[in-house]
Amino acid sequence: MGALIPEVLRVERQFARLFVGQSLSVLGDRVSFVALPFAVLSIGGSAADVGLVTAAGLLPLLVFTLAGGVWADRLPRQRIMLASDLVRCAVQAAVAVLLFTGEARVGVLASLMALFGVADAFFLPASTGLLPLLVPADRLREANALRGFVQSGSLVVGPALAGLLVAAVGPGGALAVDAASFAASAAVLARLGAVGGAVGGGAVDGVDGRAERDERLGFLAELRVGWQQVRSRTWVWSGMLAIAVYHVVVLPSVFVLGPVLAEREWGGADAWAVVVVAFGLGAIVGDVCAYRLKPARPMAVAAVAMAVASCQALIIGSGAPVWAIAALEAVTGVGVSLCFVLWETSLQVHIPERVLSRVSSYDHLISVALMPLGLVLAGPLSDRLGVRPMLFGMTALAVPAALALLALPAIRRLPASRPPTGADAAPERPEPAPAAAVGA
Repeated sequence: MGALIPEVLRVERQFARLFVGQSLSVLGDRVSFVALPFAVLSIGGSAADVGLVTAAGLLPLLVFTLAGGVWADRLPRQRIMLASDLVRCAVQAAVAVLLFTGEARVGVLASLMALFGVADAFFLPASTGLLPLLVPADRLREANALRGFVQSGSLVVGPALAGLLVAAVGPGGALAVDAASFAASAAVLARLGAVGGAVGGGAVDGVDGRAERDERLGFLAELRVGWQQVRSRTWVWSGMLAIAVYHVVVLPSVFVLGPVLAEREWGGADAWAVVVVAFGLGAIVGDVCAYRLKPARPMAVAAVAMAVASCQALIIGSGAPVWAIAALEAVTGVGVSLCFVLWETSLQVHIPERVLSRVSSYDHLISVALMPLGLVLAGPLSDRLGVRPMLFGMTALAVPAALALLALPAIRRLPASRPPTGADAAPERPEPAPAAAVGA
């Protein structure tokens, strides 16, 4: 039986505990993603109200993510994650109670989702920064692949579970399940805090010296240190730009134009569901590949994988039969998972731990901040240009942007592990990169 359990879970017990808690939480998130729109509709809300409540949960991410990165580099990260889980548990429990009692109103739900978004903004950078404190550098890729496996698997299982829960106990019951998943995650994080070692507060102050160095800096100064860490590394800022293109250009083809084309030509939601599930299955395969493969140049592989992932718009607009589109989308799912596992692992390996959450916060900010722009523009532009020309144009922009990363030596040569000489490590408070370096 033990042979069936990945070695990183058997050896790294702290990570194994975190993995179980986060797996339950991610599954709960997928349930909530489906149940929340039905919750709004169940109280008489309109499609616009669904959009309002959804946007209320995203807007705080734009405002507070950078602050979350600063605080996650100041304080024990698992404590920030614990507080975030408790807040999100309370929010989802409150929403469930309001729905059960018939007291839910759109404005109240939007306010609660805004509070949820604030907690999310602090959780995300802390989560990225915590993993290197639990797992040695040579196992980070495996740990990230396992986390990705859960996220990909929940894309398949979560919506189905949500449909069953909404049908059986209503949207309120489904959101209560999400609240319980946050409670389970919080219980695991509380256990981590009690264990001590690399995870406890002593590690933050005593092992890496983070508190002594950064407590003398103001908030804006700490943000500048994080930004200097980004701009002083060509592979980091160029990777963030390529990921931004993926979120702005490619994802609207999936979230906006794909469903439109499915409704018009494929037979409706059932056909689109087949494509989405196929993508999820491909993403699972990608996570397995990320777990087993050990590329010597991970960012070069990530760039190729992103180019494959960026073909989604072309595939959706190809006019091929639905089964062929689903099969090709499964291939892009492999690319998506492989790319983002290698990207996150590279950040965790090569960015100094004391500033990792701040760098991660810039990564999350770029992804979250720019994606709504693409979602808003996709519809009007497709009305003007046509859905298929728009999809082909998306691919013509996104694939070259991903492949352009391979022109950068910093991307092609980045090793899987940090050089023992420390040559890759930036200075503690790096100077802004010279203009020539930024243009590399």
